[in-house]
Amino acid sequence: MFNSKRVSLVKATLTSVALIAVCTTAVGEGIWKAVVPRPGTMKGEFDNNDPIGLYAGVKIKADCSLNWTNPDDHKLYCFSSATSLVFFLDAPAQYLESARKSWHKLSTTQG
Repeated sequence: MFNSKRVSLVKATLTSVALIAVCTTAVGEGIWKAVVPRPGTMKGEFDNNDPIGLYAGVKIKADCSLNWTNPDDHKLYCFSSATSLVFFLDAPAQYLESARKSWHKLSTTQG
């Protein structure tokens, strides 16, 4: 009986370690990055830079796996994280206005 419990505990521990190893081997991937478009297949505004990054004054490249299409002008915007997209959706018009100003400034000063 003692061995049976010990074997079950060892199996459970090894199973847990294996699952953790499988989940952590794909660094930078996960549920939000399950499908990443091939490079060059999606062209977003701001040269695929995250609008929230631009709002903050920095260029953050995105792979367009997380994106939003503006229902007014049908332009595609790419996001580097789900958090960024959710944050953006609180006030898209205001963030886009700031992102456009920042994009213009960053594009002219950094080439």
